[in-house]
Amino acid sequence: HRARVFGSLRDRPNTDQPRLPMKNSLRELRAEKGWSQARLAELARVSRQTIQALESGKYDPSLPLAFTLAKLFGRRIEDIFEP
Repeated sequence: HRARVFGSLRDRPNTDQPRLPMKNSLRELRAEKGWSQARLAELARVSRQTIQALESGKYDPSLPLAFTLAKLFGRRIEDIFEP
């Protein structure tokens, strides 16, 4: 396993710029199902506050949570979340 070598400053990840949150369609998908934030949180085994933060773009999901949400909605992760 080799460490990645950056050829120039341009190739290096820019850690100075703030990261933009992912856009997502959770609110719309949840509404289609008729689920409250609390119900979705219960099904996904997270807090309602986590669902609220996801919907408002204040929090990006972990990969396991993204898979769980995709399964609950019967969608692919990339159909729910976009950078």
